[in-house]
Parts: sequence; C-alpha cells; structure tokens
Amino acid sequence: MSDEERDSRTIAGTPGPRTADGPPYAECVLCREPTEYPESYRGVTLCPVCEWQEAQRTACSG
Repeated sequence: MSDEERDSRTIAGTPGPRTADGPPYAECVLCREPTEYPESYRGVTLCPVCEWQEAQRTACSG
C-alpha cells in the first residue's frame, strides 16, 4: 500500500498507524493472517485483504 493510499484513509493532520519494519507482525482480528502493523500496535489490526473488504462494505452500506 502506498503512502498516498494510506493518507487518503486517515483524518487530515492525524498520523496513521506505523507499519512494521519486520517481524513480529500483529494478527488480523478477522482472519488471523499477519498484518503490516507491528505486534505492539494498539487497536484493531486488519490484514490488507480484510482492510480492503471492510472498505468495500463501508462504502456500499451508505
């Protein structure tokens, strides 16, 4: 995911979650696959696939 894509999903002026430089990676809360976030990241972590699916569900629900 590019920085431009990540910036478009965050609130302007608010830093997004930091991506991990390497293992250990946090598990996705939906499918348990590794995410791009460090294990120490607090909050809901989704893998890129689940993140994309969640964005589609949110976009179509309105």
